[in-house]
Amino acid sequence: MKTHASPPPAMGLPELALIAITFIWGGTFLIVQHAVTVSGPLAFVAARFAVAAGIGALICRGQLRQLTKAELFTGMAIGVSIFGGYALQTYGLMHITSSKSAFITAFYVPIVPLVQWLVFKQRPHPAVWAAVVLAFVGLLLLTGTDGLSMGFGKGELMTAVGAIAIALEIILISRVSPQLNILRVTIVQLATASLIALLLMPVMGEAPPVLGKTFILSVLALGCASALIQYVMNWAQKRISATKATLIYAGEPVWAGVIGRIAGERLPALAIVGAILIIAAGILSEWRPRRLRADGKAIVSSD
Repeated sequence: MKTHASPPPAMGLPELALIAITFIWGGTFLIVQHAVTVSGPLAFVAARFAVAAGIGALICRGQLRQLTKAELFTGMAIGVSIFGGYALQTYGLMHITSSKSAFITAFYVPIVPLVQWLVFKQRPHPAVWAAVVLAFVGLLLLTGTDGLSMGFGKGELMTAVGAIAIALEIILISRVSPQLNILRVTIVQLATASLIALLLMPVMGEAPPVLGKTFILSVLALGCASALIQYVMNWAQKRISATKATLIYAGEPVWAGVIGRIAGERLPALAIVGAILIIAAGILSEWRPRRLRADGKAIVSSD
C-alpha cells in the first residue's frame, strides 16, 4: 500500500521508552548472578514476579474490579510465555556459560518476524530482514567464542526453547494487548508467571530459599524492575510493531556489556564491533526508500 505522507519520526516516545527498559533489563544480569547462588531458579522467579504483581496491584487496586475475561486470558497467555522465557533461561545458565546463553537467546530476534510471516502472513519490509541479520551477527560477535562453539546439550536446548517463549511473548503483546487495559493485563501476566513457578517448585523438587539479605534485596530490586519493564513493553508495543520492538530489545546485551565493564568486566574488540552492529541494525530497521512524485511530494512505502 502506498501513502502520500511524511515518514514517522525515527525515534518517538515508545522507542525511547523501550531503549530505557533494555538498559534496566541488561543491568539485572549482575543481580541475577548473585541471587541464584542463594536460591533455586523457580523460587527466585516466583518471588520476583510476585513482588512485581504486588506493586502493580497496589498502584491500580481500584481498576482490578473491572478486570474483563479477555484481559484475564490475555494476561495469562503472556504470563505463561514470560515464565517460560525467564525460567528456562535461568535453568540453562546452570549448565552453560552466560555468553553462550546470550547468543542462543538471541534466536528470538529472527524468530519474531519469521513467526509473524508464517503464522500471521505479515510479511516484513526487506529493510527489516536486513536489520534482523545485522542484529543477529552483532549478537554473535558480542558473545565471543563461546557463542561460536555451538553444541546442543541440556543447557543449550533449554535456552533455545526459552528464546522461543520470549519471541511468543513479544508477538502476543503486540497482537492482543492494544485493545485492552495495559495495567490490568500487566498484573495478570506477572501474577501468572509467579504462580506457575511456585506450583512447579514441589514438582521439580526445589526447596524454599533461605530468606537472607542477598535473596530479599535481589527479589525487591528485580520485582520493581520487572513491574516497570512489563508495563512499558505493553504500553510501547501498542504503538510500534513487534519486529521493531524486537530489534530494540536486541540492544539489551549491549547495555549488559557496558554495565559489566563498569563492574570490572572487559569486552574484547569483537564484542565492541558486535555492539556497534546492533545499534546500526536499529537504525536500519527504520530506513524506508523515499521517492518523489512529479509535484515534489515524498512517497513513503508502509509495511
